[in-house]
Amino acid sequence: MSIIPAKVAGVKEIIVCSPKIQPITIAACKLAGVDKIFRIGGVQAIAAMAYGTETIPQVDKITGPGNKFVTAAKKEVYGICGIDFLAGPSEVMIIADETANPDFIAADLLAQAEHDKEAEAYLITTSRELAEKVLNKVNEFLTKLETSDIASLSIQKGLIILVANLAQAIEIANKKAPEHLEICFDKSDNYINEFKNYGSLFIGNYSAEVFGDYCSGTNHILPTNGIARYTGGLSVFDFVKIQSFQQISKQAAQSKLCEVASKIAQLEGLYAHKLSSDLRSQN
Repeated sequence: MSIIPAKVAGVKEIIVCSPKIQPITIAACKLAGVDKIFRIGGVQAIAAMAYGTETIPQVDKITGPGNKFVTAAKKEVYGICGIDFLAGPSEVMIIADETANPDFIAADLLAQAEHDKEAEAYLITTSRELAEKVLNKVNEFLTKLETSDIASLSIQKGLIILVANLAQAIEIANKKAPEHLEICFDKSDNYINEFKNYGSLFIGNYSAEVFGDYCSGTNHILPTNGIARYTGGLSVFDFVKIQSFQQISKQAAQSKLCEVASKIAQLEGLYAHKLSSDLRSQN
């Protein structure tokens, strides 16, 4: 999720830190083009990458999700190096009507809930009948789920919100700005542009969030905690610097720029600025 955008952007050296170096992780890193892998995770990995050690090189940017301690560490080192954003617990919000499949919705809520006990799962629906069916299915699936110890804790903090119409659901979604937003209602395509704030949007009953996790192709390092109001998921642009430059001829400077700059500098009371401009107007 971090490596491919960095490679596409032309990053010269990419390192990966992971607390558990499984063979599948090594293989994935090799295929993606990683230069170095270190078996370290958590706060200590963030510190090592930000400041550098005898073994781990100092980096220019740290990307990728982690727990609340990793997020706090990324916040602490921001400025020493760049970061992607400060992500919190994972979230899913599902907006559905009576046409949605309650089994699919219940499974998707639990798929998010099993990440950790702080994960957030919400259903917003215009159908009381659907809400009841989903709740029953959640309880049924929990009895069979191998990760029910974690999922049951986070799902207890989840919400099923009954709304009068889709307009209310859209308003809630745009205010919450969820990490993952699934829309599973009749003619979902007609409402896509109404949703302004989300990390990633999953449209229709078969656009499962889990596909975004693993294999549908969109990047899955996504903003949480409402920060999708002002930023999107990780992309090539996170590894690109926008730089400006100017080359001004004597003729161009003396024809207009010197006069304008001198007047603005005078108004601001910045007299060395004025001097810099005035000298170029005379020579």
